[in-house]
Amino acid sequence: MVQDKNEISRSAGILLPVSSLPSKYGIGSLGKTARKWIDFLHDAKQSYWQILPLNPTGYGDSPYQSFSAYAGNPYFIDFDELCDIGHLVESDFSGIKWGNSTKRVDYATIFNNRESVLRKAFSRFNDNMALDLFIQENQWLNDFGLYMVIKDLQGNRPWFEWDKPLKDRRSAVTEEIQSKYAGDIRYHAFNQYTFFCQWKSLKDYSHGKGVKIIGDIPIYVSMDSADVWAHPEMYRLDDNNKPTAVSGCPPDSFAADGQVWGNPLYDWDKMEKTGYLWWIERLRKNFELYDIVRLDHFRGLESFFTIPYGDETAARGKWQKGPGKGFIDAVRAGLNDAEIIAEDLGYLTDEVYDLLSYSGYPGMKLIQYAFDDREAGDYLPHNYCKNSVVYPGTHDNDTLRGWVKTAPGPCVQKALAYTGACCRRCLPAAMIRLTLQSPSSLAVIPMQDWLELGSYARINTPSTLGGNNWCWRMSENDINPKLAQKIAAITTTFGRERNTKDEADK
Repeated sequence: MVQDKNEISRSAGILLPVSSLPSKYGIGSLGKTARKWIDFLHDAKQSYWQILPLNPTGYGDSPYQSFSAYAGNPYFIDFDELCDIGHLVESDFSGIKWGNSTKRVDYATIFNNRESVLRKAFSRFNDNMALDLFIQENQWLNDFGLYMVIKDLQGNRPWFEWDKPLKDRRSAVTEEIQSKYAGDIRYHAFNQYTFFCQWKSLKDYSHGKGVKIIGDIPIYVSMDSADVWAHPEMYRLDDNNKPTAVSGCPPDSFAADGQVWGNPLYDWDKMEKTGYLWWIERLRKNFELYDIVRLDHFRGLESFFTIPYGDETAARGKWQKGPGKGFIDAVRAGLNDAEIIAEDLGYLTDEVYDLLSYSGYPGMKLIQYAFDDREAGDYLPHNYCKNSVVYPGTHDNDTLRGWVKTAPGPCVQKALAYTGACCRRCLPAAMIRLTLQSPSSLAVIPMQDWLELGSYARINTPSTLGGNNWCWRMSENDINPKLAQKIAAITTTFGRERNTKDEADK
């Protein structure tokens, strides 16, 4: 088990995707409003800001289906900061409409309009020495830039539908593209350089306010990604580079047919022979971005669910053994002080509990699950251990107000009896208090629950595609002193306020 020094002290944080931040340009960005948000967290005495993956969104606009496991999302690049350094002028984007609502992200509009603005910024960029150094320090850019250029040339089709020479990455063809489209490849490198410069500045600002950042690593990568195209040998693909099986989860009371995620599965045997080098490097890169990393689908490290490629449901899926303790040992050896949160939700077995205990990572607890009769795990708060992270719900759950409205009657009655809330209207606030007063070291509340919003504000509904998923945005008026004071008061009541002594020492 990891040392006690890696355990999280009693504290609190707020979950809010970067995409949900207010901005003038259709989606949250890394500029002034993000700093205003961090000021809000500071005033609310929060220790952590938890976000979703920062990678470019791919299939279904999901940050968990990205074109790269390493790249940052150019949608988050702040235009105003580019104006401040002379790479843009306001007339470059002032006439562009970014969607019909400030409360939703219109991904199609952003996809169609944002690149022209970033191309103008690139045309004015002249610090080639800095960009060359960035490319040298981030070798993954070579594959990513080439991939994005070919993807554009191929009408944005996924790589496994490309013309065969490109699909098979024949050197003569790709070298010709690298030469002919060198400027376009460099444009993608510029986007990444700009993104990571802005993110580092924001992260430094956050640390200056005593707020740490919790990031999120999807366990799987997208089939439509530079990672799989460039290194198919690391995945369970056949001779034609088609998956032999894909990821998902089995049928349960939440999804009668299970879920087919569609990600290619790792060839864990090959990864083991390299000492899990790809994973170590991926984690190391993420720890440059975040203070703590939430490792998605932790139970897949013990056993993962495989579904025959082409199946539309998970009915024929089966469990196979994952890398287990050998993976944990490799991470511990390569990244000794890595602070990781294990997303250990879902179908758990004694073997998964044993692996979690062996890792020493804090697992996750959900208050909504405590009262849901369909959930087999024991999520009643009085049973939580200290080394855990508790949420009312995550980005994959309904908001508290939405849950109270839609959950089966017996579940709501169970919650009312446990919390002592006098009525349904008071139940969301009571469940927030229950989250904060629990024994778990860290309590994280989604911002939508602090704002008392209904189901329209949930981030994602698993096993559904499109619709309102990944679209909700917060209003700038929501970042206000009155709410910060309210959050600070209840956070302090339950002993989770940020340690201001550490700030003073810093």
